[in-house]
Amino acid sequence: MRDMMLIALYAFAGAAAAGLLGAGVLMLIRRRSLTAHLAVVAAVAVTAMLAGTLAVAQAMFLSAHDLSVVTTVAAMAAVVSLATALLLGRWVVARSRALTLAARSFGDGGDFAAPAGPATAELAALSRELEATSEKLARSRDRERALESSRRELVAWISHDLRTPLAGLRAMAEALEDGVAADPDRYLRQIRTEVERLNGMVGDLFELSRIHAGTLSLSPTRMSLYDLVGDALAGADPLARELGVRLVGDEVVAVPVEVDGREMSRVLGNLLVNAIRRTPADGTVAVAAERLPDGVLLTVTDGCGGIPEEDLPRVFDTGWRGSHARTPPAGAGLGLAIVRGIVEAHRGRTTVRNVSGGCRFEVILPHAPA
Repeated sequence: MRDMMLIALYAFAGAAAAGLLGAGVLMLIRRRSLTAHLAVVAAVAVTAMLAGTLAVAQAMFLSAHDLSVVTTVAAMAAVVSLATALLLGRWVVARSRALTLAARSFGDGGDFAAPAGPATAELAALSRELEATSEKLARSRDRERALESSRRELVAWISHDLRTPLAGLRAMAEALEDGVAADPDRYLRQIRTEVERLNGMVGDLFELSRIHAGTLSLSPTRMSLYDLVGDALAGADPLARELGVRLVGDEVVAVPVEVDGREMSRVLGNLLVNAIRRTPADGTVAVAAERLPDGVLLTVTDGCGGIPEEDLPRVFDTGWRGSHARTPPAGAGLGLAIVRGIVEAHRGRTTVRNVSGGCRFEVILPHAPA
């Protein structure tokens, strides 16, 4: 028993010395290639075995011939181990380099494609993560391009929409100033109308800037959706009467919601005004609300004749106003973008779809806490 303890002790001492030496070498070459690290690890394993074997052989007083035999066997094992480690390291490094070259496509605005061929589990997992990241970056680039296009269109449209009323205001002001206005009261009423229009556009721009900056502050309170819709219908009724459009809100369920009343009134007001202006005279705009398993569904259906399928994904984009035939004279393409921003701030979502004779805007809000 004592001999076995001594043999184990000698073997451990020799292997420990080789292990400490290998750890020091690994620290020195920690910035070198993976091939070098694998070679050092293989060398440490063989050297530890050889050192332990030689220590035990010396302690057991083997003959010189036996000692040379043991040393030769260990040396051959070391050569094979090092060669295997170098081959394995070169294969892993080659795969890693191929992965590095494929990842460079990120910087060039391209998509990542994993190199073909077998790979270790870690490199395969890294390839999958890079592919997922590539898809996210592609979607992000598409969104950024769409937003940039929307910004350019918005600037162009806002510039045009501001120039027209400002030119009219200047002309009317000069006519009043020169005393050539045939009906000053009519001019003053028109000036007030244009000022209110400009004020509404500035208010929409300010609201949209708060949404995009993430500074929209909400004060949610528990209220009935029935009351919220009723107030919105009452506010939109004068415009509907003026344009000869009938408002219907018979299918609104009294569902409790927890929302910011002022902001949600703006959502409903924008949807109703948008629907009324795009519905021909003698048409109908219907509002409905119902409870769903995953939330509360609020819909506004108009009689606009439908939206082209290719335009449906852009309806809620900033500055989108559709075709010229469907563009209201006072619109700046901000109302629906504000609707989406406010609804998403309430953790809801907005969609639009074509129905018979028009389109239906849908707002889904979370259930009010019990």
